[in-house]
Amino acid sequence: MQKKEMAGLMVIAAGCLWGVIGLFSRKLSAVGFDAVQITALRSLVTAAGLFLLLFCKDRKLCRIDWKDLWMFLGTGICSIAGFNIFYFVTISITTLSVAAILLYTAPFFVMVLSAVLFHEKITAQKVKGLVLALAGCICTTGIFSGSVHVTVLGILTGVASGFCYALYSIFGKFALKKYTSETVTLYTFLMASAAMLPLSHPAAMFSLAVSDFSLTGGILLLGLVCTLLPFLLYTRGLSRMDSGKASVLAFAEPLTATLMGVVAFGEVPDGFGWLGVILLFGALVLLQMPQKQRKTGKIPNIL
Repeated sequence: MQKKEMAGLMVIAAGCLWGVIGLFSRKLSAVGFDAVQITALRSLVTAAGLFLLLFCKDRKLCRIDWKDLWMFLGTGICSIAGFNIFYFVTISITTLSVAAILLYTAPFFVMVLSAVLFHEKITAQKVKGLVLALAGCICTTGIFSGSVHVTVLGILTGVASGFCYALYSIFGKFALKKYTSETVTLYTFLMASAAMLPLSHPAAMFSLAVSDFSLTGGILLLGLVCTLLPFLLYTRGLSRMDSGKASVLAFAEPLTATLMGVVAFGEVPDGFGWLGVILLFGALVLLQMPQKQRKTGKIPNIL
């Protein structure tokens, strides 16, 4: 299997693992954790788990040049912490479906920024995949099933969440020129933890986290299986492929989340929901297919 194909599968696998977060986050929400606390716990467990792993495996991977700290401020604070904060604000003033759709404007930003900063080509294949994926995401959110409340502020914060989400691929691409995916992931979540902890009422959060063994286990699984592993996979895949394509392949997340809702919670989608599943799956298949060879041997570039 070619490196690019393997990279694509890594990104899809990352999206699938992100898609099962709901299994754990719903339980944590039910016992009293808010969204900011869940994000802080995910970041802390990820950073601590990866630090221990790298400390035992190769301590050199825990070192960075402090001149490069800006890269990890970008991935950790501007991206991870930033998109979560804007996303939660958007949910509070609009609806979950609107917030989800605006969050997934991220690939648009990734494609444009990658074209400008890394000279990545915006091909017809990428654009078709993006349009299919975004249409699928819109269908799966349930936005067609009821009234939608939208405000100007909600749109602005929602687009801001998408922009911040996109920044992980951009800053991550810079960091991967010098560091391994493990080092990038470690410092990303160290920075995210530092940003989210002051907002999470840490004393109450930690007290609740250790109050029950099964609850603590769920937090560890959320951090290690649904955060650490997929970010390692995504970052490794990102090092071997275009940022724009990687950001669209990550749409495996809402596809998996929708299917997980059916299996685990009995949340059967309506007709639009199933259409969204088909469109999302089609986008992933399209982007994993080798580009069609024309007479020139390439798909015409749009930019």
